[in-house]
Amino acid sequence: MTADPARGERIYITGFMGSGKSTVGPILANTIGYDFADLDRMIEDEEGTPVSAIFRVRGEEYFRNLEREQINKLSKRSHMVVALGGGTLVDSVCLELVVATGILVYLKLPQELLFKRLWNRRGRPLLSYAEGNRLPETELRERIHTLSQAREPLYARADITIEPDEHRVGITIDRLVRALAPFVK
Repeated sequence: MTADPARGERIYITGFMGSGKSTVGPILANTIGYDFADLDRMIEDEEGTPVSAIFRVRGEEYFRNLEREQINKLSKRSHMVVALGGGTLVDSVCLELVVATGILVYLKLPQELLFKRLWNRRGRPLLSYAEGNRLPETELRERIHTLSQAREPLYARADITIEPDEHRVGITIDRLVRALAPFVK
């Protein structure tokens, strides 16, 4: 697959669940005058059901196929900021399409901060038991560690890595805008 010369017209935001993709994405899009799409929300809207229910009823493979279809559509649009799902890049087709058609931004957070952000959240299918119940603390920490270690080489394919400011999203946006300046027209 050859790289699209207009890669800067699409900004894909990746990172582990809870890293702030859905928070940073719309603010970044507004700041640089792009449209915003949240991949998980698009899938939920199209399927009429939450991601957690898709995982539980149809399985992860079905969900990854839905992600692939949406990424394919989004990769043809211009002036877009797209918040990817935390596991989108595990699909090699999605990974290669994202890298070829846009600028990949990785929001990298320490595992302890991810744990704090995810501890009280529901609806994260890979961080709960099959029936949807939350994992106990020790198991949750281990799952976050295992998944983030497995995904780190995929996230490392990013053109830009940003460690978000824990308290002020505006600082993160400022860093991103400066880092994206060579790519965004």
